[in-house]
Amino acid sequence: MADSHLVDIHIMGERHRVPDSLTILQAFEYAGYKLVRGVGCRGGFCGACATVYRLPGDYHLKFALACQTKIEPDMQLAMIPFYPANRSTYRLSELKGEAKEVLDLYPEMLRCLGCNTCTKSCPQDIDVLGYVAAIVRGDLAAAADISFDCIMCGLCVSRCPAELVKHNAALLCRRIYGRNLAPKSEHLARRREEIGAGRFQADLAGLKKQPKDELKKRYAERDIEPGE
Repeated sequence: MADSHLVDIHIMGERHRVPDSLTILQAFEYAGYKLVRGVGCRGGFCGACATVYRLPGDYHLKFALACQTKIEPDMQLAMIPFYPANRSTYRLSELKGEAKEVLDLYPEMLRCLGCNTCTKSCPQDIDVLGYVAAIVRGDLAAAADISFDCIMCGLCVSRCPAELVKHNAALLCRRIYGRNLAPKSEHLARRREEIGAGRFQADLAGLKKQPKDELKKRYAERDIEPGE
């Protein structure tokens, strides 16, 4: 932080001076906050550090993940680590995989006003209104696909004038799609059969006898599928 300059930010209304190179999450900790809630993976994947902030001279509320967003001078910051949003109770094994089941469990989705505030609030830039529309028209595959990158931070819920718990409804769509609608993986079925038949028992027994350093070495040298 030697090259950093100190700037003022406001956390829950209290002024702090912090290095301008920090993320919001790091700034909270630099200011002395011990984060028990509102911190998780620190990599932008868990959605635990949902944050609302405002910049000077701008009436707009802005939304971010604290671990992924750098501070700006005179930010007014508040974290929202938990949403008391409605979450319907169901047994996935008892659902038939029909679009009607999502609206039966989350009928409030039909109250959508189409204002698109949810999409503007999403730190992942997900087309939230797009998957809400897909749910309403009964296209669970589209809803599952559009919402695939949702990390359940709940920021879309905080700004919705109709108070829709869209992230929970989208999670149900992804679960139904994965269990009932997605094409079955043939190679996964074959591998399950091989495991059930005991094909890998000898290999596992050999691994259990290896010292920890050898296991670490083999792990580091393992083949990894290249990303697309």
